[in-house]
Amino acid sequence: MERVYNFAAGPSTMPVEALETAAREMLSFGESGMSVMEMSHRSKAYQEIFSETEALVRDLMHIPESYAVLFLQGGATGQFAAVAMNLLTGSGKADYVDTGVFAHNALVEAGKYGTARTVASSREEGYRRIPALSREMFDPEADYCYITTNNTIYGTRYSQIPDTGAVPLVADMSSNILSQPYDVEKFGAIFAGAQKNIGPAGFALVVVRRDLLGRQMACTPQILNWKLMDEKGSMLNTPPTYAIYMAGLCMKWLKKQGGVEGIYPVNCEKAQILYDYLDQSKLFKAVADKDSRSIMNVTFRTGNEDLDAEFVKAATKQGLVSLKGHRSTGGMRASIYNAMPIEGVRALRDFMNKFEMEH
Repeated sequence: MERVYNFAAGPSTMPVEALETAAREMLSFGESGMSVMEMSHRSKAYQEIFSETEALVRDLMHIPESYAVLFLQGGATGQFAAVAMNLLTGSGKADYVDTGVFAHNALVEAGKYGTARTVASSREEGYRRIPALSREMFDPEADYCYITTNNTIYGTRYSQIPDTGAVPLVADMSSNILSQPYDVEKFGAIFAGAQKNIGPAGFALVVVRRDLLGRQMACTPQILNWKLMDEKGSMLNTPPTYAIYMAGLCMKWLKKQGGVEGIYPVNCEKAQILYDYLDQSKLFKAVADKDSRSIMNVTFRTGNEDLDAEFVKAATKQGLVSLKGHRSTGGMRASIYNAMPIEGVRALRDFMNKFEMEH
């Protein structure tokens, strides 16, 4: 069967090159005579895979040695609690910007371990925008400030990273990590679920400044303890070995595209193709405010739920799949992560235009 253009929000499309390499190596990785799935995580062959993947992360994100790189289980949601348990131990206060479902869930989770204050929120407006922020809005006594750089469900992103002064900034980058350049040293910690731009579902990447390690609460489970996981090289227990191997293949592909700096203008072009069409369409309307639009998740709708459903069904028949919006919002959503080829975006735009002409 011919491959479709998969616009799923995650797990999402992956580079064909990575999938083909995995297929070739499925029964035997190199001269090992076994699949990576079958390898001991302590074996020399797997340790080399693991170390190479970490080196690729550091290279692509320009991560200095003053930061630890961890591959952890529990996904990004597991880190909602881990952030608080590892950092909310000084003043017991943290500042959160509520810009979407996952940002809100992280705020609620942190409230179990200390005082989580909402600095700003667009919740009452349906999360259509990123609130304006200034340094004065953040509490200088907070243990950390928390943002979600890209809102997967509603299709918004931060165009500028807020200045939090001396307070460490923590960012959930799950849906736009590796898609655009960021200065890692502006953050105390970054984390992301793997299933969008990193690789397949199965683990979370955590990048944390080493001087922030060792502050964890006494009740912190071993599996969420950043300092312990750093000391154990992310191998306190058996890590998600195959997902990490696949992430390495995806990162090798990204490096061939010119790295994050090379893929960013391509991502901007893909998003602009859709937004340019939406801004002139008489049928489809973009959901997010212009100054907050995501380049990873483009959300749109017709204003008629039945017509939205008809569009999704018709698009699926054309090989444009997983365009249905999140169950909490309805409408449509095109997730155009790094591995989505520009041809797929053009095909979607052309089909939208055809559908509009017919309706």
